[in-house]
Amino acid sequence: MTVRVFLTHNAEDRQAYFGRALPALQREATVVLNPFDRDLSTAELIEAADGCHVVVAHRSTPGDAALFAESPELMAFLRCAVDISTIDIDAASGAGVLVARADKSFVASTAELALGLLLALLRHVGESVVDYISGIEPPQRTGGQLAGKTVGLIGYGAIAKHLAPILRAVGTRVIVADPYVDSTPDGFERVSMLTLLGESHIVMPLADSNPSTVGLIGDQQLGAMRRGALLVNVSRGELLDEFAVERALNSGHLGGLAMDVGSAPDQRPNVRLASLPGVIATPHLGGLTPENADAQAMSAVEQVAAMQRGEMPPRTVNEAEASRFRAWWQSLR
Repeated sequence: MTVRVFLTHNAEDRQAYFGRALPALQREATVVLNPFDRDLSTAELIEAADGCHVVVAHRSTPGDAALFAESPELMAFLRCAVDISTIDIDAASGAGVLVARADKSFVASTAELALGLLLALLRHVGESVVDYISGIEPPQRTGGQLAGKTVGLIGYGAIAKHLAPILRAVGTRVIVADPYVDSTPDGFERVSMLTLLGESHIVMPLADSNPSTVGLIGDQQLGAMRRGALLVNVSRGELLDEFAVERALNSGHLGGLAMDVGSAPDQRPNVRLASLPGVIATPHLGGLTPENADAQAMSAVEQVAAMQRGEMPPRTVNEAEASRFRAWWQSLR
């Protein structure tokens, strides 16, 4: 029996992520496409994916409890991204639906964008570009030099580990605050959160998104930062208390903000915050390179192929509870 897969990506996202991988997915399964040029609500997804065994979900598609409860043939919800914070794992497990995530192929592209945003912020690249596009001769704005600065990385996960040696190579001092890391194998200095905030010229929150890190950077943390320090966020929008950040920008205590994520839909920056002076923003582009998009799409293809062979998909997060998949495979034997 061929697996039926529903691909939630709208036309634009489908071209960006599955432009080359869709034929490979179609060789593994019968694929049903999102019929709209927009993201689907949960109710629309339940209807559109009726009769499908697998949902391959764009990062903007939540895995709500209603989907798992009202889709009796659904066996798997495969996130075509690493973040699964918008999936109700308990509800999926309770319904016997397996949940899996993509491989961490976004690390290099996201780290590179963080460096690019930082350099653009330091050297006022955005303002000069806008001036020229507007037909205005821009002033020679004095920028900052990255060499000699201290960069504080909050969290020492995959992106931080990729980015830290690059930052050191261009002449910065890199310090790390992460209560879950005993040491940094590359020899980067570990400090407390308070020390990091007080000593860093540039602060980069790169922590995981979980209930304990929501609002990780708020009034208290911003107040502990040195006046004129820069903040760069390419991780998750909810790590910042955006109202506190706005207050710090308006007061001049925060010297600038660069962000690729925020509180708008699909983790995009909030337009109000992104339009303030001293802010540069990109619309959640960290992983949007052909290399990463292909890898994440092929990650889903790999998982569907495994299911066709009766194997648990790699990167499944609730294997013990994946009863629907096991029952389906047993029915074919």
